[in-house]
This record gives sequence, C-alpha cells and structure tokens, in this order.
Amino acid sequence: MLKPLWSPTPERIERSAMQAFLQRVATKYGVAPNWDALRDWSIAQRDRFWSELADFAEVRFSTPPSAVSVGSSMRDTRWFPGATLNYTRHMLRHTGAQPAVEFANEVGLRITLSRDQLRAEVARAAAGLKALGVGRGDRVAALMPNLPETLILMLATTSLGAIWSSCSPDFGVRGVVDRFGQIAPKVLLTTDGYPYSGKRYHTIDRAVELQNNLPTLELTVVVPYVETNPDLSPLKNAVLWRQFLGPVEKAAPAMGYDEVPFDHPLFIMYSSGTTGIPKCIVHGHGGTLLQHMKELMLHSDLRAGDKIMYFTTCGWMMWNWLMSSLGVGAAVVLYDGNPAHPTMHTLWQLIASIGIQVFGTSPKYLAACEKAHISPGRDHDLSSLRTILSTGSPLAPEQFRWVYDNVKQDVLLASISGGTDIISCFMLGNPILPVYEGEIQCRGLGMDVQSWDENRTPLVGHKGELVCCTPFPSQPVGFWNDPDGAKYTGAYFEFFPGIWRHGDFVEITPRGGVIVYGRSDATLNPGGVRIGTAEIYRIVEEIPEVLDSLVVGREANDDIEIILFVVLREGAKMENGNGLKERIRVAISKNATRRHVPRHIRQVSAIPYTISGKKVELAVQRVLKGEPVTNADALANPAVLDEYRAMTF
Repeated sequence: MLKPLWSPTPERIERSAMQAFLQRVATKYGVAPNWDALRDWSIAQRDRFWSELADFAEVRFSTPPSAVSVGSSMRDTRWFPGATLNYTRHMLRHTGAQPAVEFANEVGLRITLSRDQLRAEVARAAAGLKALGVGRGDRVAALMPNLPETLILMLATTSLGAIWSSCSPDFGVRGVVDRFGQIAPKVLLTTDGYPYSGKRYHTIDRAVELQNNLPTLELTVVVPYVETNPDLSPLKNAVLWRQFLGPVEKAAPAMGYDEVPFDHPLFIMYSSGTTGIPKCIVHGHGGTLLQHMKELMLHSDLRAGDKIMYFTTCGWMMWNWLMSSLGVGAAVVLYDGNPAHPTMHTLWQLIASIGIQVFGTSPKYLAACEKAHISPGRDHDLSSLRTILSTGSPLAPEQFRWVYDNVKQDVLLASISGGTDIISCFMLGNPILPVYEGEIQCRGLGMDVQSWDENRTPLVGHKGELVCCTPFPSQPVGFWNDPDGAKYTGAYFEFFPGIWRHGDFVEITPRGGVIVYGRSDATLNPGGVRIGTAEIYRIVEEIPEVLDSLVVGREANDDIEIILFVVLREGAKMENGNGLKERIRVAISKNATRRHVPRHIRQVSAIPYTISGKKVELAVQRVLKGEPVTNADALANPAVLDEYRAMTF
C-alpha cells in the first residue's frame, strides 16, 4: 500500500479552520465528525452548506437573501436571491497597522502597505474613478505588472459596482485588444514599462496602440515604474498615478461601497484564446467571494495574520484568487519579475526574508528547481512555511517527492486544479488529510465532482471526464456579449446535457484523491486507447536530458500517430547512436502503453506556453495541420511556433 508523504499532526488538525468547520457542522447537524461525512453532507445539503460557510467566513449581506438557491437545473440556478453585498467591503474589513500588502521585485524594490494605508489608497482611487463618472456596470481595464497599484485600483473599481478586467504586460497588443476590445472599458491602467530578467521594457508605445484600438477609453492612468517621470505626451487623456489619486497632503475620503446583488459582475476573465478569439467569462461578487473564502480558509489553511504569495501575473485567475486573501485577514505578497533571475533561489529567499506561510507556484517552476539541483530547505530558513500550493498543470509524483526531500518535510503540499471558467478549484488540498504522491488530496466541499465515462457512468480507479453534477455559486454569471446564453451553454453543458463538463481527464482514487491527466480535448487516442498528455510528460521529463516536452496526436492512416517534441538540457543532443530516442520510447512503452510510443521525436528550442503558463498542444496541432493560430498573442512565446511550422514529417 502506498504510504503518505505527509500526514498532519493532531495539533495541526486542531488549529485548522477545516477542523473547526467540521466540528461546527457535526454539532449543529449531527453529521459524523470526519472528512468523508462532511463532504457528503456539503453536497447532499448544499443550501445548508453554503449558508453555513457564509456565516463561518463572516460574509455579511447588507440585504439578506430570500433563499439560498432557486432554480431547477445547473444552468438556471441562482444563489442568494435578493441579497446585496460588496466584494471590496469584505476585503477591507480588517483594519489596523498590520501589513496588508508586501511587494518585491527582481531589482530589489520593496513596498509595504498596512491595512489602514491600503484602505486610504483604495478610497483615493475610488474618488478618482467617481470623478470620471465610473459606476455600476462600467468596465475598468488594466495592462499591468503585479504591483500594489493594480490591487488598489481593482478594489476601488469593485467598491463602486464597476467591473474589473486585467492582463499582464507580456501580452501582445493584438491579444489585449482581442480581450479588452470586447468589453469596451472606460478607464485603462498601465505602466511606462517593467523590468524582467535584468532588462527594462518600455511600454508607452503599446499604450498608444491600445488607445487607438479602444475608442471607449476616457482616461488612461500611468504608473511610473521604470522611469521616475515618464513622458505621457504621446498619449491622449492620460495622467500619472499620483495625479489620479489627488494631493497626498489631503486626507483620504471616506470609503464607500455600492451594495450590489449577489450575482452582479465583479471580474471579467478570458479563455486562453489560443485557437480563436477569447471568451469573456463574467464572475459575480458573491460566488467569487464565497468560493475563495472556502478555498483559502478551509482547504489552504490560510489564517488571519498570515502572509501568502502566489507567483502569478495579473492575466491569470490565480491573481484574483490571491487578492481574496485580504478577506481572510492575511497579507498578500506580490512579486514582479522573473522567478529564476538572477538564480533559482530568488523566491525561496523571499519566503525566508518575509516569513511567508503559504506559497503558491506551478509544477513548471518546481521542475525547474529540481533540474537546477537546488535544495531550498538546506539553503534558506523556511521555518515559516506551512503550505505549498501548485497549479497550472498536473503535479508529477517526482515533484511531490522533490518538495519533501529538498524543501521541507513538514509542509502541506497541495496540488490544486480548477480553472478560469470557475475562478476557483474543483479539487484541492486539505490540512486534515494526508498527502500521497501524484494525487490531489480531495474534491472541494460543495463541489459534486465525479469522473464519468461516455455513458455517464461514474468511475472510481479509472480515467474519465471531469464533471460537476450539481450547481455551485462560482459558476460564471455568463459570457460577455452572449445575450441568449448560447455560448455559455455550449461551452459547458452540451457534452453531457445539463451537467458541467470541464474538459479535464481525471481519475478519482478509492481513497477520494484525484489524479489529473490533462485536458480531455488534448487526449491521445491511438488505436482507441485513451491517455492524457500529462501522463506522457511525467514519463519523458524524468529522463535527465529532457528539460521540457510537448506531445500531440496527428491523424494518419485511419489512426492517430504520436509526435513528441523535447527541449534538452544544454549540451545534450538528439543524435542517432546516442540512444536517447530509444530510451524515451522504452520509457513510454514501459510506463504508458506501446500504442503511445511516439512515431516521431523532434528536438526543439522551446515549448509554446500561454502567458499563464500552460502548454498549448492544440495550437501546435493546428500548426502541423497547416491551420492558422488565430490568437498567437495569447502565447508567451508565439515566435516559437515558426519552428514547428517549418517541420515536415
């Protein structure tokens, strides 16, 4: 039997909010005081669960709801009808001199804002927006690095009932216009540039292009970042950040809030857009708030007074998720720059110097640390670190082992998985359960997650489609510019009519854990044998010479042939006679199936990724078919597709 890599001590269990919530439910409703019983109750009694969670997380409605949920199907369920609340009010409810925001970047800049200072800055920014007439339903957009000003304007926007949307500055102009052009923003927040990997990138010229393509803009606010006093003359209707906030010698205005309906739009997020114009996914105040409080407090073991950092850009949903940590009473740690610059130790040094309790990253970063042969636990004081979160792609078993061998033995390593579509998670960590290598610990409370075959049969111990069978509050309010809801319905509810099908290929283990095999629309199916691309990556990237890989299937001779692309360690080459191709093929044959041994293996200089760090198999498939990738600006490295386009097979 597989032994856990980590098990919580009785003291850790007793200190967790998850245990406190479990005991509360057990006492109040007579539920058995164990995890399985709690999760079953949260699904069978979903209205009671979400109501109890709102009370436990101290979510205050300015107008009480008439019910917890109404509706006869997943598609038409409405949550907390009649209730009003405001996301920003909850984020700023903690006051005092304790840190609310700690910022660091790769050139050594450090900024700390207390809870009271953050509130004052948000109040100034809200007054600036109000002076422009920004109010309920208006859109404010940001093309920004991960700076305190980004957070401040987001909270100011949502305090007014306006809608926030952001992209990171590494998006190409076309990619930004494809997103912001659909939502017609009134205000744009941007910077004069940003540092990355020891270089400075100037971006005023890109802001000019955006202004020319976003005719609804009434004001552009520029945060000086690489220059003290940047020249704004090329821009129209532009002001510097401090001008926008008003005179610093004046006291900040009183903070006010527009109390909006539970499902009033809060954020507009975007699908990856690697094969078409991105979908604009709208998320509401109440559903986002409730789901994030559940995931941060209960599943991630985040506590008031903690410090939490997730390495993310403002174009990834994890940025929004991180910002909600303010509602727990934690301080958010923002980092801007290349996490591998000047060394792979950069983020581990930051954890030690700031004293971070919860650190979030990606499998790609952990794999890079492993390949660099560093040992953060040996070289840095990580005594504060209690939880490590990982998402963006499946976390391989060897990465689980690397963390416990090289970072810290007594740490909750929580692989989490969900998506932009729900701005949250379907499965994630749990501070009262053990950690097993290669597995996500559990499915989320209140999330009726199952693995189905094509006949809608639930599977345990076998791979199937990830579905969620009953409603949950963080379903999107809808898609922007989708008045009849047809695009929204088509995206999630047509494959299994009436049931949310997420597009991931997963296995529910007998102990209730989850193994993610990658996107089901990127599933390889040679000879009718299905396998997720993530399974190939786990096998191939264990080979010492391989730094990264990407695998696609291509139709050939009435079947699917497998093509594998690999990035090799410096100095390594894919040459006839050195045995590397054969070792790769043998490893896949032994650990997957013979049908999944690649017909072609090619060495490439880089793997294409989205800006949020996801491999893009579908874009490569289109390139190999000679089809256009219609939104290459969604990629972090679009030029690399030319290398694939030039290949012949």
